[in-house]
Amino acid sequence: MTDTTLAAEPALLSIDRPIATITLNRPAAFNSIDIAIAKRLEQLATQVEADDGIRVLVLQGEGRAFCAGGDLQTIGAAAEADTIAPVVGGLLQHYHAFIASLRRMPKIVLASVHGSAAGAGMSLAFAADLCIAAEEARFTPAYAKLGVSPDGGGTIGVTASVGVRRALQIFLAEDNFTAQQAYEWGLVAKVVPGLELMAATRELALRLAQNAPAALSETKALIHSAPTTSVELQLDAERDAIIACMHSDEFRIAVQKFTSKTK
Repeated sequence: MTDTTLAAEPALLSIDRPIATITLNRPAAFNSIDIAIAKRLEQLATQVEADDGIRVLVLQGEGRAFCAGGDLQTIGAAAEADTIAPVVGGLLQHYHAFIASLRRMPKIVLASVHGSAAGAGMSLAFAADLCIAAEEARFTPAYAKLGVSPDGGGTIGVTASVGVRRALQIFLAEDNFTAQQAYEWGLVAKVVPGLELMAATRELALRLAQNAPAALSETKALIHSAPTTSVELQLDAERDAIIACMHSDEFRIAVQKFTSKTK
C-alpha cells in the first residue's frame, strides 16, 4: 500500500508489539465520525481483538484534534432528506460495534487526547479503559446544545468513572471542561504538556504492556463487570479468573522468583 493510499484511509493501524495504535485520520474534518471511518474503525478493532500479540491499544487523532464527534455534514444532510433513522442508524451500527469491541477485547485501550474531544469524540476518550491528555485538551459534551442524547458509549464510560450525578452534570450542564478538570473527576489518568503527550503515551502504554496477558485481560473483565454483578457472582468470577491466571507461565516464573528470594 502506497503512502498516498494510506493517507486516504480514514483510520490507520500500526503495530509495534505489544502495542497497537489506531489513528483517526480525517484531520481536515477534525477526525469527525462518518460512515467510512466508522466502518474502518470496526474493521481495525476486530483485527486488534484477534491478535494475541497485542496487549495495549492506543487511540489517537491525526492533526489538530482528537475527534470532533459525529460528522455534522452527514447528519445535517440526513435531517434535510428525512433519512435520519437509516443514515444515523447505519453509522452507529458500525461505530457502536467498534466501541463494543474496545470494551470486550482482552487488551487495555488507552485514549491519547490532544486538542478537541467533542460529542462522540469525548465519548470515545472515556469509553477507552484509560485516558491520557495534553494540558490544552478540551472535552466538549456537545449533545445537549444540539438537542440530542449521548452516543458512542459516552453514558457507559463517563457514568462508570464519575457516577450518576456528575455524569448528568457533564452531559447536561457543562459546555466544555479542561483536561485538569477531567483528571480531578477521575476521567483522565494523567495530564501532560502537549509536546510530551506522544512520549508520555508511549511510556504509559509500555507500563501497561508489562502486565501478563492473562492478568491484564482478566482484570479488565472483572473491573468492567463489577458494577452490574452480584457480590456472589463477582466473587465466583474472581475465583475463576485468578485460578486461570495461576496456570500461566508468567505466574509460575513470578512465584519462583519470589520464593527464591525468601529462602
